[in-house]
Amino acid sequence: MTDQTTITFSPEKELAALPSTKDPVFGSLASGVALTFATRLLVLGGVIGSSVIVGRWLGPAGMGALAVLNVTVALALQLGSAGLPSAITYFIAKDRSTLGAAWVNSIIFALVVGTIIGVAVVTLEEMKPDLFAGVSTRLIAIVAISIPFQLFTLLGLNMLLAIDRIRLMNLMDSLSSVFVFANAITVLVIWQRKLMALVSFNTVAAILVSLLLIWVVGRLPAQQKQRDPRRPNLPLLKRMLGYGLKFYLSILASVVIFRADLLIVNRFRGANEAGVYAVATQFSLLLTMLPGVIATLLFPRVASRQDETAEYTVEVTRHASFVMLIICLGAAAASFALPMVYGHRFADATIQLLILLPGIFLISIESVLVQHFTGTGLPAIIPVFWIVTMIVNLGLNIALVPTRGARAAAVNSTVSYALIFVLVTAYFCQKTGRRPLEVFLLRRYEFRDLFTKFRRRAFASR
Repeated sequence: MTDQTTITFSPEKELAALPSTKDPVFGSLASGVALTFATRLLVLGGVIGSSVIVGRWLGPAGMGALAVLNVTVALALQLGSAGLPSAITYFIAKDRSTLGAAWVNSIIFALVVGTIIGVAVVTLEEMKPDLFAGVSTRLIAIVAISIPFQLFTLLGLNMLLAIDRIRLMNLMDSLSSVFVFANAITVLVIWQRKLMALVSFNTVAAILVSLLLIWVVGRLPAQQKQRDPRRPNLPLLKRMLGYGLKFYLSILASVVIFRADLLIVNRFRGANEAGVYAVATQFSLLLTMLPGVIATLLFPRVASRQDETAEYTVEVTRHASFVMLIICLGAAAASFALPMVYGHRFADATIQLLILLPGIFLISIESVLVQHFTGTGLPAIIPVFWIVTMIVNLGLNIALVPTRGARAAAVNSTVSYALIFVLVTAYFCQKTGRRPLEVFLLRRYEFRDLFTKFRRRAFASR
């Protein structure tokens, strides 16, 4: 899965200020971030376009049902992946000769574990239909078919990331959103079909993308002149799973924090309110796209360097903080356009998004800073921080959402994001001896360099 108009930002000028240091294995971080972010903007257009079509053709109820299906698959993938995507990136970034064996291991893992997850999702729906209120068993079964394939897609993209094949990774990642947008137009607008047909077409698209990625990744070991690229390596898989399980608790808790609130709103407040909240959360999470890109590309670099001083991570975090401040301020202004785009029935999405913004700013910075720990072994205290935050989040949602609705869910999310930010930041400062201002505020020379680059780009564009 993992794993989205009016809120379209173009902070390419600020991206140029990101550290462009090259190392022997990886290319420029700034170039990789710029390329990946541009691709994510393309993906953003496809996701937003398809959601607008779904919202207008199927209404809040259809939007809510589709959101529940998407969240269910995302949760299933993250919970069932056992931290293997992060482990793949970590191991291959440190030793690229493991790529061939990791490719075969990933196919085996995706088929076996993905099938088990799919069956478990359908079984859970039959045993506890209230968890998927308003969503039929047939729809759940259709999306469950795609889970093994989407699991390999998740693993395959992490392999491309680990060997710095950023262009190829972005190309494969963008295909899914292209299919989703094309399906929305074809199925809903042209053929005038309903949700069942749309979900079926999206499942077929997910399978096609996965099969293409299997073929693409399978060719890479031979291109790098690796021997026996098609032989499984179970000891390597065991080591990766052992390492990946260290990430599992953090991944489990973070997915619950980011995704479970929508399911709780749907369960206690109905599909209409869940549909409106889906729009607010969708756009709030979209704002984390840029820091997510930075964190994604930073992770293998930290794993490769094993720098305990965290100098490079701090430098990147300062720039990410500055960029996110600009983005969140722009999002606050743009949030008032949401009812005009989705219709008057989504008016409360503006208030919900404004409530979410402070937390989004903090969790975005945390996602970059924590790469110092994920890339150097992940101390046990980090998963503990996430578990504590998850418990707080679930407790607040269960206590407040049934009576106070989606706005309470938005408040709970912001409180949770702030909590994990404070915990990780305090631990980072303790371990590295750095002050918060040093970590998050650009230094004077960095502002000067940023202004110089901005002025050069401005003159060059004339």
